Amino acid sequence: MNHLNQRKVTNIIALSLASLCAAIGLALLFIILFDVLKNGLGSINWRLFTEDPAPPTIAGAGGLRSAFLGQGLLTLAAAVIGVPLGILGGTFLSEYGRHHKISRVISMLSDIAVSIPSIVIGTFVYAVLVKPFGSYNGWAGAAALAIIILPIIIRTTEDMMNMVPWALREAAFALGAPYCRVIWNVVYRSASAGIFTGVLLAIARIAGETAPLLFTSFNSNFFQLNMSAPVPSLTVSIYQYAASPYQNWVGMAWAAAFVVTCFVLLMNIIGRLTIKLKVKG
Repeated sequence: MNHLNQRKVTNIIALSLASLCAAIGLALLFIILFDVLKNGLGSINWRLFTEDPAPPTIAGAGGLRSAFLGQGLLTLAAAVIGVPLGILGGTFLSEYGRHHKISRVISMLSDIAVSIPSIVIGTFVYAVLVKPFGSYNGWAGAAALAIIILPIIIRTTEDMMNMVPWALREAAFALGAPYCRVIWNVVYRSASAGIFTGVLLAIARIAGETAPLLFTSFNSNFFQLNMSAPVPSLTVSIYQYAASPYQNWVGMAWAAAFVVTCFVLLMNIIGRLTIKLKVKG
């Protein structure tokens, strides 16, 4: 009886500590979100999306149109590079290399790569794609962001495809379907919701990255969509504007931070709804 009481006390203590830690984490999250909402929502206006940056001494003028477009361009280029490679890499690990040692090594490296600080990736890409060419460029920024999302998509694709029962593959084989058609028509279709969610979460991850872009695409105060030159980005603009002594620039930094937060939240909501609808269907 004493042993049972001791276990109950231990369970209550552990549950209380876990609940306290969760409450502290949620409280900090809500404080951050409230701060961004309070400071950012009041600075939202049409000029933020329709005008390019202006000198800070001109009150009530200027926006971040070029930064929004540049951020979208960099994210799109990173997705075009990273998403197909990630899905194909996860497909190899799940289907063709499931019994090979090299697959386990790649999976382990993917897990490690997810935890690599983004600034390390930025310095690596700087040494490979910036320094040899003598200038910052958008392709280097897109490559850095693609490297960040690549291991996330690889692991998500592998895990989702491994969840598809092997019996479904065997049924397709029995009908005479080649392996490539089985993967495309059976495995991908069954795992599509999970893979799509992984892609959305990976894009949400790079939407708020600043450090790798400081070393690669850098930034520009002018409307610039040439990927071979420095490309303006929203996250770097937030970093620079927030550190400035000008109140109008700080206000635009808060507004841009609010937009980024809403975008990341939207990606997470879409991902969860996709999984929920797939399960119900």
